[in-house]
Order: sequence, then C-alpha cells, then structure tokens
Amino acid sequence: MTSSHEKRSLSTRLALECAARQLFAEHGFTAVSADQIVAVAGVTRGALQYQYGDKRGLFIVVLEQLERENSEEISAATAAANTDDPIVLIEIALKTFLDICLRPEMVRIALSDGPAVLGRQTWREFEIRHGLGLVIPPLEAARAAGRLADVDIPVLAQLLLSAITEAGMVVASAPDPVTAGEHALRALMAIVSGVVRGDRVSTPADTLGAAQPIR
Repeated sequence: MTSSHEKRSLSTRLALECAARQLFAEHGFTAVSADQIVAVAGVTRGALQYQYGDKRGLFIVVLEQLERENSEEISAATAAANTDDPIVLIEIALKTFLDICLRPEMVRIALSDGPAVLGRQTWREFEIRHGLGLVIPPLEAARAAGRLADVDIPVLAQLLLSAITEAGMVVASAPDPVTAGEHALRALMAIVSGVVRGDRVSTPADTLGAAQPIR
C-alpha cells in the first residue's frame, strides 16, 4: 500500500505541476517566479526544491507532460481513422499536430519557452526523443506496403521530424495561424510525396474535406 508520505509527495507534485503549467502557459517561464508557483500550489518553497531542484526542473517535467499528452492525442487520432493507408495516416497525424500548435499552451510552453529554457540543441534532442516514436511506425508501414522509396527510415524520420517541428514553429508565430497551418500541411505532404511510390499523395482537401480547415 502507498504510504502516507508517498501520498503527500504525490499530492505536492500534482499541485506544483498544475500550478506551474497554468502560470507558464499564461505568463511564460521568465515572467513566473518560484514564489508565485508555490503560492498558487499552496506548498512551501522547500517542497519545490525537494521535488524538482528548481523552477527549471519543474518546467522540464511540465514540458514532458505536455509532449506525452500530445503524443497520445496524435496516436488516438490515427487509431480512430477509418483507414489503414499509411500515407493517409501520416497526413492525419500531421494535421493533428498542427492543430495542437494552435493552442496557446503549446505555443508558449513547448514552442517558445522550450528552446529558450533547454537550449536549442537540448530542445531538439528532446523533440526527437518524443517524436520519433510517432514518425517511424507509419514510415515502416508504408515500406511494408511497398509505398516507400528505398531510403533509410531512421534518417528519413529525423529529417521529416525536423520539418514537422519547424512547421509547428511557423504556425505558432504566424499572424494567421489557421491559414499557416493549412499551408504547412500541404508543404509537409509535398515532402512526403517525394519518397512515396505508386498513387499520388492526396491533398488535405482530398482526405480531410475541403470544408475542414486547421483549427
């Protein structure tokens, strides 16, 4: 059975992570102090230091949580799709990711503060660690179906993931994010089409419906 100490520790962590996520999303990492976080969480400064070391350590945990939720949402979207076409599944996954990039929480925490707090290289390594597990399986499925050109999948996956990440940054910083999302999806699918054999790669309007813009 979970001890009283473990329960208190879990409760403290949940309070701190919830408070930090809310404050980071609303104000950004730099504008939020550790004292503000513990005040909203209703715990002591020592509790934050004990659990995470400092505000940066707490930010990394919040970022991990956000990335994990994003991955689960993308996986759920492809699992719910009424198709086993790996190329269409890639398109659905890309659209879902670009939809996520319209959310203020994603823009502020993952796309804006992430590179600044972690450093550009560490942030990219972080994105690769979370993203490759979503990119490689559909590429392997396309290879198994005879739809993929003879290219190295791990290398292709990293290159495609870099393009996807940059597309998310474009959408997040665009004056018109919805239109930018539509353009980004078409551009990413154009990249995919370069390594696909056989039938043409559909456009977003073909598979997702012209009346369903990114939102």
